[in-house]
Amino acid sequence: MPTLTPYTHDAFLAAVDTLTTRLADDDWGTTLLVGVGRGGLVPAVFLSHATGLPMVSIDFSTPIPEFNAALIEALAARTRQGERLLFIEDINDSGRTIAAIRAQLDVAGADAANARFAVLLDNAISVQRVEYAARTIDRTVTKDWFVFPWEAVAPDTAIVEDANAVPERIA
Repeated sequence: MPTLTPYTHDAFLAAVDTLTTRLADDDWGTTLLVGVGRGGLVPAVFLSHATGLPMVSIDFSTPIPEFNAALIEALAARTRQGERLLFIEDINDSGRTIAAIRAQLDVAGADAANARFAVLLDNAISVQRVEYAARTIDRTVTKDWFVFPWEAVAPDTAIVEDANAVPERIA
């Protein structure tokens, strides 16, 4: 059984504050936040309130094209018009979701210079890199499965199932 480690509400608020500060200190000039469902939606809402930036969402947790692939095309067009999009996720663990988003943006003709990523937790050994992270972990050392506040209401069996979906993350 994986070690389930609560990511407390206080830790979450501190992470949002850290990301808010990092965005304010950077002159890149984000114009639109994009919450990536499911895990990035709550952080994106909080970051939107903290920064005053507008937010939209896409969903990569379900294979419904109208909520991801079709929206990616609209977002790619915005990058070509010069908008700077910041995609928000809870964790960059394996990098699979971020890689999928980047690949879809590329296919849709996005200007890659106008798309960045921010996460609460960044795995230093992930195959994907992000521009902003509140905290970095190393999965060769940290095997805990972090349970974010919005996941804490799920039954432990569902959380363990999610953790075991990609066993190499926590093995």
